[in-house]
Amino acid sequence: MKVGMCMFLWTTSVGRKHEALLRDIKATGFDGVEIPIFDGTPDDYRRLGALLDRIGLERTAVSAMSNPSMNLISPDPATRRRGITYMQWVIDCAAALGADTLSGPLHSTLGQFSGTGPTAAELKRSVSSQRTVGDHAAKRGITVALEALNRFECYLVNTMDDLADHIDAIGHPNIRAMYDTFHSNIEEADPIGAFTRNKDHIVHVHISENDRGVPGRGNIPWSETFEAIRASGYDGWLTIEAFGRALKDLAAATKVWRDFSETPEAVYRDGYRHIRNGWRAAA
Repeated sequence: MKVGMCMFLWTTSVGRKHEALLRDIKATGFDGVEIPIFDGTPDDYRRLGALLDRIGLERTAVSAMSNPSMNLISPDPATRRRGITYMQWVIDCAAALGADTLSGPLHSTLGQFSGTGPTAAELKRSVSSQRTVGDHAAKRGITVALEALNRFECYLVNTMDDLADHIDAIGHPNIRAMYDTFHSNIEEADPIGAFTRNKDHIVHVHISENDRGVPGRGNIPWSETFEAIRASGYDGWLTIEAFGRALKDLAAATKVWRDFSETPEAVYRDGYRHIRNGWRAAA
């Protein structure tokens, strides 16, 4: 098992200016960081990868699509093509970064709603889009870990069962699933069962408190969560995802209107200890 820290807490554009922070994350004990990909070029991420190598941090990547003009489930073929082109660019950047996993709600436009649940036609279009994305990911050595989001952020897939069924329909080895404790806490009647039932689909895990603050200070059933993950044989990343008010656009997108911790350092330092202690106790 590896412990990661998502850089969303500070930025959507990690660079040399974050070197001191990255070094402190490494000194805390983290194995790696999760790098947001929203702008820049593959060369930018190649340079960032070299910096992470010097620090000694491994990395995963994360992204999302908030622009309706690139919706992968749109009935408009041109819109879907723009979404596929975007995903191919993100994958190229992730590969240049040196990541082998790209996670996020990379199935539909974040925050866009039709007023109804997902239709059979939308799911069919999603299968086609994801297979094309998966082919490009395979060429770059990237596994895309799709994320089920709560009903207030998306409508295509809200539960792990729905996500697993969709992954099966896609049927591509480079399109898999991720589990997020925050979203599962909202949508699942049994968050632990949702993980266990779908463990064979899951290649990435986000550790996120119910209020998006410091892991271990809220109401997520952490002991049971770590026990289920460890019992499943999962040996991938447990990556802290927390949010703050540092970036206005990101804060608005994640509905963060107040501070959830006294400092960002408390999130990653206390959060790291929480994961290590919880994992050890689950043995």
